[in-house]
Amino acid sequence: MLNNHYYCIIMAGGIGSRFWPISRTRKPKQFLDFSSQGKSFLRFTYDRYKAVIPEENIIVVTLDRYKEMVKMHLPELREENLLLEPYNRNTAPCLTYATYTLLKRDPHAVVVATPSDHIINHHTVFNKTLVNALEYAAGSDALITLGVYPSRPDPHFGYIQMAGPADDDRPVKVKTFTEKPDTELARVFIDSGEFLWNSGIYVWTASAIRRELETYAPEITRLWAGWQDKLDTEHQKEFIERIYTDMPRISIDYAVMEKSSNAWVFPAKFKWADIGNWESLYDYLANHDQNGNASSITGKDLVRDCKDNIFYSSEENKLLAIRGLENFIVINTEDVLMICPRDEEKLKDFLSELAMPEYEKYR
Repeated sequence: MLNNHYYCIIMAGGIGSRFWPISRTRKPKQFLDFSSQGKSFLRFTYDRYKAVIPEENIIVVTLDRYKEMVKMHLPELREENLLLEPYNRNTAPCLTYATYTLLKRDPHAVVVATPSDHIINHHTVFNKTLVNALEYAAGSDALITLGVYPSRPDPHFGYIQMAGPADDDRPVKVKTFTEKPDTELARVFIDSGEFLWNSGIYVWTASAIRRELETYAPEITRLWAGWQDKLDTEHQKEFIERIYTDMPRISIDYAVMEKSSNAWVFPAKFKWADIGNWESLYDYLANHDQNGNASSITGKDLVRDCKDNIFYSSEENKLLAIRGLENFIVINTEDVLMICPRDEEKLKDFLSELAMPEYEKYR
């Protein structure tokens, strides 16, 4: 039987700008389906957690503009469990909003907080790890991050250094956090055996994270003065809109986890990927051919003499005909065709020009 004091917060307010032109402001990454199963990242995330968390205790935090999209992907989600932010202010304000909401509903809430765009396999191992972490958090003040054993020196992930030897049945004190080191430093981390990938999945009691937020992020929590009288009432929307005009943009790692003396990491052996860049999407796409091309093509394709590319087309009535490309990204949508070398830095510089006013309609 599922524990009624266990809750899940799904953070689903990002705009997924790194995956332009597939992901747009009007339909960001969490609502897209790159799988062969006809399910969005958000749908996968919700289904994953309902194996451990009662469905009535799953909260989704997103932007006002995505309200109807969330309801379309999760029609069973309770209205009161859809928390709407007027602006994206990163994960610390998002989790503050959800934490105060849960504390008003259940002062004994034990919470897992997760992004909406992760890929996780080995579900039996994941469920066992999550239950162990929730049970540990319930009896302590620990702020726990699930840390995944790294399989390669990946520069796209954050790393957590353990202060002691790993224990697969309980968390270990955190020694350091490192955000996206270069490949050589990541290799040093892995060789030391002291580092885990930072999954960005957190487990804690609502009361514990409240204390840490109020200690280390008063610039956020002071804006929430009077939340006890406003949340879950007819005054909530007006209250949220007013305080978010001054809300700082900061992640929970920078705001709390890297400062707290109560930061712990739970070593995890499930297979995990954060689909946060083109290289992780390359690994995730269902169709890979013998020449290293990864593709998601809705219509017909004619691909010859191509190697190590990423191909995507959402146009079912269009033929994608390509010859002689190597290490490129080709993205074909209704209103944009993007052809660019498969190089993260070059792509980042190139897409920075989208901020120009003449490209606003395509963002």
